[in-house]
Amino acid sequence: MSLYQNFDLTNEFNILRLICGLFLLPHLYAKASNLEFTYKLYRDFRLYPPKAWVFACIAIEIVCATGMVLAIYTRYVALLEAVFLFVAAWSVLRYSQGKWLWNIGGYEYCLFWAICCVVVAMHG
Repeated sequence: MSLYQNFDLTNEFNILRLICGLFLLPHLYAKASNLEFTYKLYRDFRLYPPKAWVFACIAIEIVCATGMVLAIYTRYVALLEAVFLFVAAWSVLRYSQGKWLWNIGGYEYCLFWAICCVVVAMHG
């Protein structure tokens, strides 16, 4: 596939692939810009040891964002991102005590993006 085809925005799959990668960047920035808060949040999510989880998540977000945006090993990166987001949804579900809506602290957002990544992997 040529570079032009990977960034052809008339192809709806490219749009989904790109936003699945690009939407990780604000979360990556938020995690990395305030590590002490992120460690506390991961402790609240009961992800132990929190530092290992945080750095693993940062690494996964870098790999997935790069792979999705540049269409490198798309199927595998999309599956990795989906697993990452399903774990995030599970963590938020436990933390929020079953809240669904993302705007009140629920797991809806993570689950939605995990499913989008599965669709990207299926198309891959």
